[in-house]
Amino acid sequence: MFSNEVISTFNELEFSLYNYVTNNIDKVVYMRIRDLAKETHVSTSTILRFCRKLNCEGFSEFKVKLKLLLDKDERTSLRRSQDSLLEFMERTLKGNLDSYITEAAEVISHSDSVIFIGIGSSGILAEYGARYFSSLEKFSLYIKDPHFPITTNYLHNSTTIALSVSGENRFTITHIHQLKQEGSKIISITNSQHCTVAKISDINIPYYVTEEKYHTSNITTQIPVVYILESIARKVNKLTKRK
Repeated sequence: MFSNEVISTFNELEFSLYNYVTNNIDKVVYMRIRDLAKETHVSTSTILRFCRKLNCEGFSEFKVKLKLLLDKDERTSLRRSQDSLLEFMERTLKGNLDSYITEAAEVISHSDSVIFIGIGSSGILAEYGARYFSSLEKFSLYIKDPHFPITTNYLHNSTTIALSVSGENRFTITHIHQLKQEGSKIISITNSQHCTVAKISDINIPYYVTEEKYHTSNITTQIPVVYILESIARKVNKLTKRK
């Protein structure tokens, strides 16, 4: 309703009106136009002009759209974290996750270094993964800058662990292509094996949990990723000590 394009057209009075409305939606949906004008110290004509900019023919239609927006927000509910955890654990027990983890650990144990890549929340987990692997004596670093230049010799005999919930982030895909060209083996951890990142990886570890969004943010649980990363790191440590 309040798109960036529309907001950019507001004048000073309309901005004042916008700020009041967004902070008092639950009150405005029950107000008369004269009440809103009094509360915001603007004229009714300013309010009507504000409504037209939002593609509403009048104040009544504006309140209807505002009520729909309010109802949508109230219906938005978050899954309990334990539901996501139970979902992941159930699928882990039924699936072959351990075999994927073992395969990935075998590859990493023969590599001189591990490079973690990811954007957004996956970038934060990439940093965590690099720290965790390094703590278990496997030299690792992370890249979460989408424009990081990948042209150096430290990629010799390296393994890249790419993290992506959707597996469709264009920066992560670009990094994978660059790293593959430099000879790095690619292991990806994604929420599905039917995505671009999974398809261009040497090994893909899918964890399959229900994707969850809150407004425009993807808040799909990252618990499976932490579990997978820590499991791989511990197995790599054991394999390395046997050599």
